[in-house]
Amino acid sequence: QVQLVESGGGLVQAGDSLRLSCAASGRTYTIDSMGWFRQAPGLEREFVASVTWFSGRTSYADSVKGRFTISRDYVKNTLYLQMHSLKPDDTAVYYCARRASGSTDYDYWGQGTQVTVSS
Repeated sequence: QVQLVESGGGLVQAGDSLRLSCAASGRTYTIDSMGWFRQAPGLEREFVASVTWFSGRTSYADSVKGRFTISRDYVKNTLYLQMHSLKPDDTAVYYCARRASGSTDYDYWGQGTQVTVSS
């Protein structure tokens, strides 16, 4: 199993920056890629960004391209999401998740961290 714990959320104003962290523990050698997702009230959970764990190849949702940067430190087993130019539409609970080698699904999820952006 893999345990994921997010941190770094909070209340910020539009235009501010925030960095989220996700600490992974347990069978971290099973990680192939990690992703950030978010869910706003009344909406479905949506993909934000992902990164392959060892090669560092990244992918972003169009809504965050140019504003958010996903990165990882595989020595520290920590995933990051640097968010700039935050907008009220970015308000959501942010989750990190693991995808294992050979799998197409994200199967381990953190508990989430709340990000609230005021206008």
